[in-house]
Amino acid sequence: MTVGQRTTQPIGHHLFCLENKDECRPGEPRGLVAPLKLDRELILAVAEVNTRINARIEPRSDQDLYGTEERWTYPADAGDCEDYALLKRRTLHAMGIDLANLLLTVVRKGNGEGHAVLTLHTDRGDFILDNLNWRVEAWSDTPYKFVKRQSKTDPGRWLDIDVASDVVVGAVAR
Repeated sequence: MTVGQRTTQPIGHHLFCLENKDECRPGEPRGLVAPLKLDRELILAVAEVNTRINARIEPRSDQDLYGTEERWTYPADAGDCEDYALLKRRTLHAMGIDLANLLLTVVRKGNGEGHAVLTLHTDRGDFILDNLNWRVEAWSDTPYKFVKRQSKTDPGRWLDIDVASDVVVGAVAR
């Protein structure tokens, strides 16, 4: 996954950061954190977290839960896509994975609807933890159009995602 220029922070994440300042502040050596070394034991642990949280949290909209269109928060027993992603991020961080390798990501589903997932940045590529899929998949194997994600160096900063398949090639002569 190639990230590009700085872009707008999702409003829900901005409001989350106002309530959870410590989670949105750049850490000391964040820019120096290497991609997570992925091995069989780790991917099994990550998959277990994804499956467990997907099974435990009931899917409910922010409108149903809070009476508002957009609210990013840690779910107790119900939530929507970004709530799942936040809980997975917190759980994996508690297991020792640096937040620089746990990146909230905004995508578009096939119907154009916005959706949030968690990107696991590893030495074997980026993998997606998604409340709509029990499997942890390589980002390029998902059905989504990737829009933007958190910066590795500053969790309050968001970067747009460059997708090579979106590049228009129009050469007509050599």
